[in-house]
Amino acid sequence: MQEIERKFLVTSEAFKSEAHKRTRIVQGFLNTNPERTVRVRIQGNDGFLTVKGKSNKSGLSRFEWEKQISQVEAEELIHLCEPDIIEKTRFEVSVGGHTFEVDDFMGENEGLIIAEIELGSENEPFSKPEWLGKEVTGDTKYYNSHLSKNPFKKWTNES
Repeated sequence: MQEIERKFLVTSEAFKSEAHKRTRIVQGFLNTNPERTVRVRIQGNDGFLTVKGKSNKSGLSRFEWEKQISQVEAEELIHLCEPDIIEKTRFEVSVGGHTFEVDDFMGENEGLIIAEIELGSENEPFSKPEWLGKEVTGDTKYYNSHLSKNPFKKWTNES
């Protein structure tokens, strides 16, 4: 139940033509404590309840537990979430034997595009597509739980 992932900013929309899947996601947080977050997600027609622990020092790894729930249950739980729901479209792009999940945010986070790749180990090599930009792994301001409280549109150059 350990998640190992790296996050990157995306420099262009070229990934859209390479995507093999596209899904709308709506998610909220029941708890955004830095030690643990509890997320409710509606992804397509499915619901999920996810608990994530604090990241390790490198920011690459953290505990994650996820349980599929019905869409109806997820919709009910969304109403209990802390303010500001995250909305995004997720594009799945296969690159060199790995899948990048590229999130194109909407609403208050419009303009932000983040790519994530899950790995089997912190040192696992992977191919980087041309649209992959600066690595932001471990930078908590790019965590969805943070974006729900401090959306991208409100950032200044000092944030």
